[in-house]
Amino acid sequence: TTRVSSNSDTSTAVESMEDNPDGGCHIYRNGYYRTGISIVEGILEVNIIQMMSIQMTESQAENSLVDFVVTCQGSLPTDVCTVVSDPTCQVSKSVVCDPIIVTDECLLTIRRAFEEPGTYCINITLGDDTSQALASALISVNGGEST
Repeated sequence: TTRVSSNSDTSTAVESMEDNPDGGCHIYRNGYYRTGISIVEGILEVNIIQMMSIQMTESQAENSLVDFVVTCQGSLPTDVCTVVSDPTCQVSKSVVCDPIIVTDECLLTIRRAFEEPGTYCINITLGDDTSQALASALISVNGGEST
């Protein structure tokens, strides 16, 4: 069916519908439309600039703790996710996501625990409502030390 609107202005709107073989119908509207577009910068880049092992006492020796110092460019992130995988980065061993508050400069420290010595692939993702950025590293954890 086709219908022409009877608005008092000089523009004419045409609406047509047609049956579709999959049982639905499509609606086509012709006319003038207006909207606003917001352009956001997003998180442009993430870098792991330092990895440090945290010294623990003998009673805390079950897990090795590693601090990752991370920087980013662009908008400020609101959450961070860390994926720990096998050395090929194919098999995920753990995923930890946390909300963060970065107020001025994108420089943060992320502490993660490793249950046993070994080589791991680390993916750190910083995100906000409109974007995500990822940095990866291969890390070797030997008891209380990491490289």
